[in-house]
Amino acid sequence: MEKNYQVSFEIAGPAAMFTRPDSGAAPISYPAPTYSAAKGMFEAVVRYTSAHIRPTKVEICKPIRFHKYVTNYGGPLRKGNQRSKGASYQIPATILVDVCYRIYGVIEAVTAAPCGNNHLHALQEIFKRRLKNGQCFYMPCFGWKEFVPSYLGPLRYGTEIEKSINQILPSMLHSVFDSPMNGKANPVYRQNVEIMEGVLRYDQ
Repeated sequence: MEKNYQVSFEIAGPAAMFTRPDSGAAPISYPAPTYSAAKGMFEAVVRYTSAHIRPTKVEICKPIRFHKYVTNYGGPLRKGNQRSKGASYQIPATILVDVCYRIYGVIEAVTAAPCGNNHLHALQEIFKRRLKNGQCFYMPCFGWKEFVPSYLGPLRYGTEIEKSINQILPSMLHSVFDSPMNGKANPVYRQNVEIMEGVLRYDQ
């Protein structure tokens, strides 16, 4: 029987935005990271060529608090006169504030192991070492790039699940790409996603 290689981390910060695609021009956040957002956080710590970390669940460790937020947009979707003047426009959003999550994952092969080594165990050890040392492949974020964590590291003693949170999300974006590596855009949504006693399971 093949060994199950698992990893986890804790992440906290002042703000987060896991955008609901159905919320339109004034985006609203989901109450917890999507599968793709969690996968991106794992990959911010380490990437590997032949294996990846598949998120399995997230524990919400602080009350869900929404807050109004406005950001300036200066991208290509501005109106013509705004682009010509070099002007930006403001986008209102509803974000999360004062967030803390514990995220868990399992390591799976994507291709055959190079040179026949145990690449699953190797990825597990590299992830643990980099997490402990505070090393990242790139800066992790809470959805939007400007929302960076105040803590990213091993699970901390004393952090508790906010068990009062019980919700059913009618529809939630699960993944954006059709493959764990080098995939093409093919969004997948899941219906009636349940948060039970502060825990959202991605593998249900």
